[in-house]
Amino acid sequence: MIRFSGFTPIVVALLLLLSVGLAVADAVETPSLATKVEAGELPPVAERLPDTPLVVDLEALGKKPGRHGGQLNTLMGREKDTRMMVVYGYARLVGYDPNWTLNADILESFEVEENRVFTFHLRKGHRWSDGHPFTTEDFRYYWEDVLNNQEMSPGGLPSFLRVDGEGPKFEVIDETTVRYGWSKPNFEFLPILAGARPEFLYQPSHYLKQFHAKYANPEDLARRIGKGGQRNWVELHFRQAQQYNNNNPDLPSLQPWVIETPPPSNRFVFQRNPYYHRVDPNGRQLPYIDSVTLSIVNSKLIPAKAAAGETDLQARGLGFENYAILKQGEKHHPYKVRLWRSAAGAEMALYPNLNVLDPTWRRVLREPDFRRALSLGTDRAEINQTIFFGLADTGGNTVLPESPLYKPEYAERWTTFNVKRANGMLDAIGLDKRNDEGVRLLPDGRPLDMIVETAGEDPVETDLLQLVRDSWSKLGIRLHIKPQQREVFRNRIFTGETMLSIWKGLENALPTPTVPPRELAPSNQMQLHWPKWGQYVETSGQAGEAIDLEAAQALADLYSQWEQAPNVATATEVWQKMLDIHSDQVFTIGLVRGVPQPVVISNRLRNVPEEGVYNWEPGAHFGIHRPDTFWFE
Repeated sequence: MIRFSGFTPIVVALLLLLSVGLAVADAVETPSLATKVEAGELPPVAERLPDTPLVVDLEALGKKPGRHGGQLNTLMGREKDTRMMVVYGYARLVGYDPNWTLNADILESFEVEENRVFTFHLRKGHRWSDGHPFTTEDFRYYWEDVLNNQEMSPGGLPSFLRVDGEGPKFEVIDETTVRYGWSKPNFEFLPILAGARPEFLYQPSHYLKQFHAKYANPEDLARRIGKGGQRNWVELHFRQAQQYNNNNPDLPSLQPWVIETPPPSNRFVFQRNPYYHRVDPNGRQLPYIDSVTLSIVNSKLIPAKAAAGETDLQARGLGFENYAILKQGEKHHPYKVRLWRSAAGAEMALYPNLNVLDPTWRRVLREPDFRRALSLGTDRAEINQTIFFGLADTGGNTVLPESPLYKPEYAERWTTFNVKRANGMLDAIGLDKRNDEGVRLLPDGRPLDMIVETAGEDPVETDLLQLVRDSWSKLGIRLHIKPQQREVFRNRIFTGETMLSIWKGLENALPTPTVPPRELAPSNQMQLHWPKWGQYVETSGQAGEAIDLEAAQALADLYSQWEQAPNVATATEVWQKMLDIHSDQVFTIGLVRGVPQPVVISNRLRNVPEEGVYNWEPGAHFGIHRPDTFWFE
């Protein structure tokens, strides 16, 4: 049961995820665990499930009941990608269903009062993957002994737990009930908990107390610090506690599959969580699939290996440019290739860094007509036809037509290819001088050479940027392409060394008025067009730079108005104003959108949608499609 009051207008119809209608005594034992149950190494399934397990309504999802067993093989490009199993597993306190509605998941229910007070009810009898009870003690431990421990969290509470700098009042009501309350609304709270990379409110206290100075025997703790090669207990605790990184086989989990292979390795095995909280309508404990294997390969080899049938489920590492080779492989290997849609505002977008260190470039990039001219001087139709065979859409980086907030002008503004107009605008803002090669000159006399930096992970970026370079040469601008490793790429942007970068557009281009518009305003350091402003907001002024551009400040002010919106109508009005400013100012230059995502699926794998959305936020890639319900025939 979920109850809302106040601003949140969510219609709570639990069509997809039900917590009623199944007696735990009717649960069916998982064949692969039967031997351990018989040997007394595991309790029977009725004792492993919560008192009220989450019953997945497969019919509402368009799926059929499955069978237990099998190993799913997939490919990843980096050892760090073990974290993708937390993304794909998508067990969250609250999570999105395919209709983008938030429902209780790990929680049995929750109540929201005026978007300020959030009361969470856990499932009685729910257990961690090692069989230890999952209770409000795990929330108390994280709140008191980690987040409010000066040594553990010297920077204070994370931003999602602060509203105008204020943290919540935290209460443990009983063993299965906790409450977080603010004096002002916190609209981001639930969406962040449901994120692809979720924030956590709990940690397995029974396991982590052995690494905490408050609880551990000093001699034992010192021995563990030395064995772990850490400088102190804080570093040791931090390393052992990373639920999202998913790299500690000893760390108990609530996800459907639990890592059993310690790093480093080029092959990671994840085994089913015997205490997982979801079941199907026939009483079979999920996940259906017993284990998942991640094989770590060079990311450039993933398309070829997928085409050779070496994966059962693959989208990561694949792009539309691989579609032809994947279709060829489909003729010789037992898999199908499906094209899913993305919910991103742009498949690729250019990000002028308004916080660039170079003072001349900073002035130029902050001139709206410079950014507008770059957008007008980009031949998006050529990009679409040349690279995506005309199957994508052209337009700016904004919400998609499926969003109730969409207006055509947001996508069309400043995107019609017009070299003459772009050149006139560049002349008008004082960039009218050129050198002997026809290259425009900056106000300080340097040639207008723009360096666009990439993470070097997508070969299509280079092909696309070469087309942009050809277009911009007609504007008297020379574009240079500079690939980087992802960590270097991001750090250079954060420090202001990068003037222009390329990345995906809006993560969530299907928002409703109740979704926080944080992507449109400075809100965190990861925003490539204003990282220092975002960091300043994210840290409440402790780091970064204060916003010093009128249009960006207007977006920040509007975001604050949205947070205080008394109703949906006001929230909608604020969203529309922000989208209007964002598209008119061309803070990001969307290049192409709606590019289909190839998904390779084994012919034996069932319950994978024929059509789906493959998106990071919201969606968690495969997560929203519930891989725990996939099964092998």
